[in-house]
Amino acid sequence: MSTQKQLEVERKLELLNKHAVKSIKSEDGDIIDCIDIYKQPAFDHPALQNHTIQEAILIAEGFSYSGAKGDIKVWNPFVESDDEYSTSQVSLKNGPYMKYEGIESGWAVNPSVYGDRKTRLFVYWTADSSQRTGCFDLTCPGFVQTNSEIALGAAIYPISVTGGLPYEITLYIFKDPNTSNWWVQYGETINIGYWPPSLFTLLNHHAQTVQWGGEVYSSKLGRTHPHTRTNMGSGHFADYFSGNSGCVKRIRVQQNSLDLMFPPWVETYADEYDCYDVFYLGDYVDDPEFYYGGPGKCYKCP
Repeated sequence: MSTQKQLEVERKLELLNKHAVKSIKSEDGDIIDCIDIYKQPAFDHPALQNHTIQEAILIAEGFSYSGAKGDIKVWNPFVESDDEYSTSQVSLKNGPYMKYEGIESGWAVNPSVYGDRKTRLFVYWTADSSQRTGCFDLTCPGFVQTNSEIALGAAIYPISVTGGLPYEITLYIFKDPNTSNWWVQYGETINIGYWPPSLFTLLNHHAQTVQWGGEVYSSKLGRTHPHTRTNMGSGHFADYFSGNSGCVKRIRVQQNSLDLMFPPWVETYADEYDCYDVFYLGDYVDDPEFYYGGPGKCYKCP
């Protein structure tokens, strides 16, 4: 990690820790700071100075995508360098490619944010394609956490292993039509918190695109050689026979009503098909699924 990036992480951690009124140690050894709900970092954002914490209310919604859901298989991929990361998530976006607004939630192995290589629960947002805005969890003002049972950045257990039992997490991001807040639900009932609409312009109204799958961040991608060895998913290429790869099941979107439905049209996309690939199993199962992943540098990916 660069010195500048390390200093930025330390600055953000100092900002978070100054509000702590109690600290507890989780079973896996993490130290979790408890703070007054109205002193969380979200309220340092200028747009949220007079914000009142709200609850989710679901009624009939308006136009386009107002929610997305999926069961994401949990792995612990190898991440080669401290300034790289690997994630699997559900994302909603609106806007042009170079300046989109986006929100997402899933699991990540991200040493520069979490200081280790454990698989952890995360949320992320940006209002400009991560050019000037964008952060994980509560490391900058924006996301409002309302639940004290689920800690953002908490390590996820158990983890799937090749040839072993599959483990997955269910995540649902949806828009409250009364307040326009974008909520994150973990499992089937636990609302973790929300992004207020004042953070966005286009996402005030709806999402234009929903995405499921994996992402690898590294400076050693594309035509850079050697390519990073950071894995996506489990580190295996898309494997729908054994299931030993990244996978998202029960893919659903929410449009003009409260009903969750399978999206009427989908397509697959991979930046570097020789390094990470994707397979859509749509016509051969009752409930279509996505499989994805890869090892990064390998015989196909120099």
